Amino acid sequence: MSDQQPIHKRRIRYAGTHPKKFNEKYKELNPDKYQEDVEKIKLKGQTPAGSHRPICVDEICDALELKPGMTGIDCTLGYGGHTSVILSKITPGGKLIGFDVDSIELPKTEKRIRNQGYNETVFTTRIMNFSEIKSILDEYPQGVDFILADLGVSSMQLDTPERGFSFKNPAPLDLRLNPSNGESAADLIMRIKADALINILIENADEPHAEVVGKAIYSQKTTCQTTDGLGEVITRALKRSGVKADDIKPSLQRCFQALRIAVNKEFYVLDRLLESIPDCLKPGGRVAILTFHSGEDRRVKKAFKEYTNTGVFTECVRRPLRSSSQERHDNPRSSCAKLRWAIKK
Repeated sequence: MSDQQPIHKRRIRYAGTHPKKFNEKYKELNPDKYQEDVEKIKLKGQTPAGSHRPICVDEICDALELKPGMTGIDCTLGYGGHTSVILSKITPGGKLIGFDVDSIELPKTEKRIRNQGYNETVFTTRIMNFSEIKSILDEYPQGVDFILADLGVSSMQLDTPERGFSFKNPAPLDLRLNPSNGESAADLIMRIKADALINILIENADEPHAEVVGKAIYSQKTTCQTTDGLGEVITRALKRSGVKADDIKPSLQRCFQALRIAVNKEFYVLDRLLESIPDCLKPGGRVAILTFHSGEDRRVKKAFKEYTNTGVFTECVRRPLRSSSQERHDNPRSSCAKLRWAIKK
C-alpha cells in the first residue's frame, strides 16, 4: 500500500466583491447557499451569473389566460423561469412541453423543474428547434391550448464566456445556441465575402456603420476568430471612421447580434414557427411571442395581422405590450422586450 498522501486541491473561492472571471463568481453560482447575496445583485438591476430573469411574466400569463388542465408548449425553455410559473397555473391536470436547442442548458433546466415537483406526466422536454413545432401534432393531433415563444438569447448564454456570445470576455467566437450543430460565427466569417458580411449587419441589426465594420472584419478574418479579437477589430474600425466613443458599445452589441442571428438562422426558424402556429393550436387557443429587436417584432406583427385579416385568428393585440417601469428598473434587459399575443378562431 502506498504511503503517499493524496494532493489536496483547494476549492475555487469567491474572488472579492467584483470578480472578473465567471468561474470565480462563487456566491452567484451557488444561489441556494448565498441567496441573500444573489438578492442584492438583483436589487441592483443585475442578473446573477449563470441564471436568467424571466421577462413580462404577468403579462404573458394574462395573455394566455392560463387555467388548470390546459396543455401547452414553451418553445424556448431557457432557464425555466416562465415555465415554472406556467406549470403552477395549469396544474392540476395540465401539461407543458418545453423545447430548446441548447443541449448544454436544457438538462440543467429540466433538473431544476423536476426538483420543484413536476414529473414527466406534467412536464416533458425536447431538444429541438421550435421551427419543428408541427411534430407535436403526432402526440396532440387536435393541437394545444397555448404556445409561448420567448425569442432571443438567454442570460446564461450571454454571461458564460466559453459560449462565445459576448465581447466582454475573451473566448472562441461561437454564438451558436446549440454548440454541437452548424458552423460557428468564426467559421462563418472565414467563409463569406465582404458584401455578405455587410448585408448581415444591415439585415439582422440595422447597423449604421455596416460597411465600415464589414470591410474591417473581412480584411482581418484571422483576428476575428475570438470574441475579444472581433471586438477589437470593430472598435478600431469605428474609431478610425470617427464614430463617437459613446456609440461604439451599441454598435458592438448590434454586430454580435447580427452574427448570432445569421449563425442560428433565427429569422428563418421564426418564419417557420409563425407558419406552423395555426395548425398547432386548438380552436380558441392562444399564442404569445416575446421579441427583443425590430426584425423579430416585424415578422410577428405581420404574421398576426395577416392571420387576423384572413380569419385564422379572431383577435390579436394591436400594440405590443411592454415590461412595466418597475421591471425595466429591476431588470434593464427587459427594456427592449415587446410582447404580442393572438387567439385562433
